[in-house]
Amino acid sequence: MPKIIYYRLLNIAGLICVLDQVTKVLIQYSIPFESSYFPPDRVTIIENFFYLVHIGNEGAAWGMFSEYSGILTLLSFAVLFFIYYFRKQLELQRGSVQIAFGLLIGGILGNLIDRIRVGHVIDFIDIHLPFTLPYILPYGRWPAFNIADSAIVIGMLFYLLLSLSDTKKKIH
Repeated sequence: MPKIIYYRLLNIAGLICVLDQVTKVLIQYSIPFESSYFPPDRVTIIENFFYLVHIGNEGAAWGMFSEYSGILTLLSFAVLFFIYYFRKQLELQRGSVQIAFGLLIGGILGNLIDRIRVGHVIDFIDIHLPFTLPYILPYGRWPAFNIADSAIVIGMLFYLLLSLSDTKKKIH
């Protein structure tokens, strides 16, 4: 049986991880740590919409589980191992699946490097929306995030769409 080399997955994961780390280092050295969501610490990109900040997130999404940073680090390693171990069942030999998991793995690695390097994940993209949603966006501001977070979400959504598409094909 020929050995499968996951070039697409590895290239995308590497690109995401490097892009994530480069942007975080730039933020780390140009914006004060724990900069406020308000002037003068934040950098305005698009007034009333897009700002750059420097926030430390010890938890997961929206700062959840911040008291379990060590467990989140171990969980990251466990997820990476799970993906490797179940690569055949996840159909990682398929090019489109490699794109989804390249994004996911690159994002996991980017945030994992932060947890090991600085003890928390560096978030810096601060989006303000012109509306509020009770319990979700009570102030119209999305919680700060980074490139790794974006890649994880996009990778998961893409894999979900691929899975739904495959299920639909099997039904018909």
